[in-house]
Amino acid sequence: METMITTDLNEIKQKYNEAAAHIFKRIVVCAGTGCIANGALAVHKALEKAIEDAGMQLFTEVVLDRHDCREIQITGSGCQGFCAQGPLVNILPDETMYVKVKPEDAAEIVEKSILHTEVIDRLMYVNPVTGEHNKGQLDIPFYKRQNRLVLGECGHVDPENIREYIAHSGYQAAFKAYTQMADVEICEEIIASGLRGRGGGGFPTGRKWQLTRVEQSEKKYVICNGDEGDPGAFMDRSLMEGNPHRVLEGMMIAARAIGADEAYVYVRLEYPLAVKRMRKAIEDAMDAGVLGENVFGSGQNMHIHVMEGAGAFVCGEETALMASIEGKRGMPMPKPPFPAQKGLFGKPTVINNVETLAAVPLIIRNGANWFNQYGTVGSKGTKTFALTGHVANTGLIEVPFGTTLREIVYNIGGGVTDDDGKVTGEGFKAVQIGGPSGGCLTEEDLDLPLDYDNLIAKGAMVGSGGLVVMNKQSCMVQIARFFMNFTQSESCGKCVPCREGTKQMLALLDDIIEGRATMETFELLEEVGKVVKLASLCGLGKTAPSPVLSTIVKFKDEYLEHINDKRCRTNNCKALRSISIDAEKCIGCTACARKCPVGAISGEKKQLHVIDPEVCTKCGVCFEVCKFDAVLGFN
Repeated sequence: METMITTDLNEIKQKYNEAAAHIFKRIVVCAGTGCIANGALAVHKALEKAIEDAGMQLFTEVVLDRHDCREIQITGSGCQGFCAQGPLVNILPDETMYVKVKPEDAAEIVEKSILHTEVIDRLMYVNPVTGEHNKGQLDIPFYKRQNRLVLGECGHVDPENIREYIAHSGYQAAFKAYTQMADVEICEEIIASGLRGRGGGGFPTGRKWQLTRVEQSEKKYVICNGDEGDPGAFMDRSLMEGNPHRVLEGMMIAARAIGADEAYVYVRLEYPLAVKRMRKAIEDAMDAGVLGENVFGSGQNMHIHVMEGAGAFVCGEETALMASIEGKRGMPMPKPPFPAQKGLFGKPTVINNVETLAAVPLIIRNGANWFNQYGTVGSKGTKTFALTGHVANTGLIEVPFGTTLREIVYNIGGGVTDDDGKVTGEGFKAVQIGGPSGGCLTEEDLDLPLDYDNLIAKGAMVGSGGLVVMNKQSCMVQIARFFMNFTQSESCGKCVPCREGTKQMLALLDDIIEGRATMETFELLEEVGKVVKLASLCGLGKTAPSPVLSTIVKFKDEYLEHINDKRCRTNNCKALRSISIDAEKCIGCTACARKCPVGAISGEKKQLHVIDPEVCTKCGVCFEVCKFDAVLGFN
């Protein structure tokens, strides 16, 4: 196999861009997991058929030898970020984006927006606050208020086309690292950039590389940690699906910096599309001579493998991840030794998460000073967040460190929604940031600049980037229980504090939610949480109590209401509901009594009915069948 050199990269880039400039219209259909689940592949097929039915010649990729100005290209892309509005269809160069597209819309799109330049109003994004129709990404606040550096090419490039990646200056940074920079220079550049690990810990990336570089060993490894297990988080998955070559290029540069010639991408089994696209990217890079023997004529080799994990949350921890790759049970080991000294198969190893590695080519290509212009003093660059929960614009976003929570929730996110999905303008209660390892931010934190240090000071953390917005109808005790149930189920069981402590914390939370708790329960919950945090073996165990301890600090009054008053202010805790029938609204139709599965409702026809609280299971059937809103206690 011939080795690719910079002239090959530049030639491919030039020819591709020259041919692309002659494309009449390009249709980009979002083919990330979210849009695919909503029917994007059917939309893609319908658009292809509509173009053929219109008698136009269709190409699925740029044809280098054709310069037909009427050429129509249709491609898939990775996640475009605006997940709540999918399937998404972008038409270039018109910069028109259609949302919630269905296959039956294809013919109209081709007729009006491809053959002509009309914009279809009904398929445009409508701002839920102003009612304004936005034509495309250049106009939509969700996109306009972001700085999409790492995500910049996701949603634009075809993730399965290496030539298009190269046309966007792909692998130029890797070529520079392998042929023009010494290993120590690469480490120093990454240190100067201020890049910190985006997987949760926030350790300086360049320092981690430097510690591994100076180790003396004939064999070293690089591992890309794609085991993204936080509930509601999908940043790494979207990067692997949307721009796999960027991740590979970051791994190549990391390997050059530490002296490694072999690397693993560890991806959880639940990410089949990410696995597929990463493997194809590796195969295409090998065929192109980017990976393999004698990379860029440097005399150095580079091989990358994809390893599928079984979905254990604990395998996001470095030592457990390495054990899994080695074929052992994924359980953490005490540190030291650190992976930099003794990692995979006992050799010095660098482990970075997907987002961290995807930022590396940008830094090497553009320089540390370029990267430093974004972010804060202690937190440089940008951060991706999976924005979910009670917010109008759920999806994948990227903002500079230092951006406030208010900017994210109200301007990018479009505002807080009620339980019916309507933007209320009010109703913000909290944000859970950092997933099961993170903590809560409240209304008083809306103007807090988000970075590593500020969040730690608030008892939270950046984490991998999960950001769940909650409205005032959210019970914070139940939220704490949700995350504790997750971490307890995912505990590997190796150390007693995590294995038994999380189990006891979950039981204590159940007592609070089900009305059995006393103040002793509350005090014990807090005490056990502090012990688990202090004594657990690995970082996952140490942070498992964080959602509970955080909500205890920020929402202590809700806990006390559950315990002392046996009341849940949001009425979400079933055992604490006070169910009754409104005497003024009940007409005695008997519908509730007939449907009650336990016979808890009594009363004569056309007479007031009553509920026996000793028998009632609070199932809600009576509330559902009553046509007169006479049943109280469920809303």
